[in-house]
Amino acid sequence: MLSNLLKTNEHPIERVIRVVLGLGLLTLLGVGPVPGWGLVGLIGFVPLATGALGTCPIYTLFGFSTCPVKMTEA
Repeated sequence: MLSNLLKTNEHPIERVIRVVLGLGLLTLLGVGPVPGWGLVGLIGFVPLATGALGTCPIYTLFGFSTCPVKMTEA
């Protein structure tokens, strides 16, 4: 059911990059170099969630995918 709703449209390497970027931004919540950057860190939830789920709503909206094409046998 969930796989029909949230189809994977991200390449595995892109997913790792998104998760690392999200975690990096979330660290600004606690150890930000400039006071007030903690709010910027909240943006980290977006790449973290999309990387963990493997689907990007913007990619879905525009019909774009970086996921490798799976070959089917005829």
